Amino acid sequence: MKKLIAYLSAFKRRMLGGFCLKVVGTVAELLLPIIMAHMLDDVAPARNVLALSLWGAGMLAVAAAAWAGNVIANRMASRVARDTTERIRSDLFAKTLSLSARQTDAETVPSLVSRLSTDTYNVHTMVGMMQRIGVRAPILLVGGVALTFTVDPMLALILLVTVPFLVLVSVFVAKKGIKLYTRLHASVDGMVRKVRDDYTGIRVIKALSKTEYESESFRKINDTIVRNETTANLTTSVSNPIMNAVLNLGMVAVIFFGAYRIAGGQAEPGALVAFTSFFTIILNAVISVGRVFVELSRGSASAKRIAEVLDMPQDLLPADCHADESGALIRFEGVTFSYGGTPALQGISFSIKRGESLGVIGATGSGKSTLVSLLLRFYDTTEGAVYVDGKNVKSYEKAELCQKFGIVFQNDFLMAASVRENIDFERGLSDEEVGRAAEYARAADFIREHEGYEAVLTARGGNYSGGQKQRLLIARALAAKPEILVLDDSSSALDYRTDASLRKTLLENLSETTVVMIAQRISSVRFADHILVLDGGRMVGFGTDGELMRTCETYRRIYRSQHGDEIIEKGGEPYGGAEA
Repeated sequence: MKKLIAYLSAFKRRMLGGFCLKVVGTVAELLLPIIMAHMLDDVAPARNVLALSLWGAGMLAVAAAAWAGNVIANRMASRVARDTTERIRSDLFAKTLSLSARQTDAETVPSLVSRLSTDTYNVHTMVGMMQRIGVRAPILLVGGVALTFTVDPMLALILLVTVPFLVLVSVFVAKKGIKLYTRLHASVDGMVRKVRDDYTGIRVIKALSKTEYESESFRKINDTIVRNETTANLTTSVSNPIMNAVLNLGMVAVIFFGAYRIAGGQAEPGALVAFTSFFTIILNAVISVGRVFVELSRGSASAKRIAEVLDMPQDLLPADCHADESGALIRFEGVTFSYGGTPALQGISFSIKRGESLGVIGATGSGKSTLVSLLLRFYDTTEGAVYVDGKNVKSYEKAELCQKFGIVFQNDFLMAASVRENIDFERGLSDEEVGRAAEYARAADFIREHEGYEAVLTARGGNYSGGQKQRLLIARALAAKPEILVLDDSSSALDYRTDASLRKTLLENLSETTVVMIAQRISSVRFADHILVLDGGRMVGFGTDGELMRTCETYRRIYRSQHGDEIIEKGGEPYGGAEA
């Protein structure tokens, strides 16, 4: 809540103005029963039509003031809620983008999506209601109780007896509700995660006829949400019937004793009418207070979840580290890394110079993509150090480090925008630069066949083939002329001829660019100046293609699985330069 108050402080003048108008409008509402009682007990018995008309006009004026004050204050409250939520949502989105990979893993993407959507909406509702009903209801409640003492102190004492019960119910609901809504939001995160996974893999689900299984799985998650929401809503909604019962019992007692007092000449009929009006106002105020506590419980739980993300410390900050004087552009020195269990990489050491190329190959789960994540400092090493251009990656500002790289990830994305916008990626590149990048990526031909660079891609590039999407992604990486080009299994969907043509283009036109290529196929990395072989997170080979064929059994085993034994045995030495 402290974080929310900090956001609201930017609108304190507008909130103060709305508060004053709301107080004026609410106080005017409280004056209406008193005016009515005076008209019944004093003005009407005198049979003075003019006085009665004047008091009636005054009553209308007070009612108009109450209406105007409440309406204007409500509109101001809505603007405050809107602007506050807009700022929170913008800051929360920016914060999610600045989180480190480890922090994102800890919070999970579905949870971040839920906080950015559902939780900000709950906060918006709470902020608006607290300014509207949260101000009006307490004034009506306290003011109504206080004014009943001016009408008839004896009857007011009956009403006063009910107040402690109402307070206890409200406090209980507020404390219990926050815990229950926090549990509900956690289950909603699970549903978002499930929906996200199913929508991403909907083709696989249909292809394997797993629609019923996924529907059943979703039903279980949905049932959990229903149970949690039912429990939360039942707990918070119990306040209204209890408060109504207590107040209505008090109302019965007031009318019963009020009738005796009027019969005994101890009270006026107008006083009883005013008292019942106040009682109705108080009853509605209590109901409104119950609603406020429900929204306060829901909104407080959401505000806490939002603050957890906003208050996360900035991870992976620049740090002073000793420089690397080896002259290598990229160097790993005794690098070990773990996501929390068994090390994903262990004891990795190698270096490559500017303009050289590095191929990384290994079985699935051997740590190839983790190597890239450490190179870009998405994670910090557990042991050892990673150097880029003579500096430890920990000493770089994030933007400075990323500007050195052009990268195509294993699971990358394309926007639902034009081909040009996808390649440019908001970098302000010229048409010539975009076209040249497409030529280098061997994408220019099919781009022209698909209505040119203004052709619009569907979501995730669904109207293009897998190979075409990979070439668009490579064009995006090449467009900014990076010092280091990282291709993380980015040619898996290309046929052998296109793959070979792409590699030839990279060698001919990017001689000054250092290329790091991660691949499953040996044919994609054999051209590299250096090849790193990983097995179970360990470095089992490093050298050229010919050297590894002679010295690395893992490399030879990968080759056999892809090309067979006969080519190895051709020629005077292994692998004899045969084209894959």
